[in-house]
Amino acid sequence: MTPNLTEARWRKSTRSNGTGACVEVGIAPSAAGVRDTKLGDNSPTLAFTRSQWGSFLDALKSERLDD
Repeated sequence: MTPNLTEARWRKSTRSNGTGACVEVGIAPSAAGVRDTKLGDNSPTLAFTRSQWGSFLDALKSERLDD
């Protein structure tokens, strides 16, 4: 099942820059997504359930991800 991002509120990452590294995160009631800012609505999107997104954020915060 693909998470539903139709109600997502998208925001550009503060780490995005003018050299091509542009990422947005969209949060919806039951899902989260990541897409290329430059392509906006036309960008392919990585979609996650809110549970998966929460686990990812927890791993980032606890530095459990490799470089």
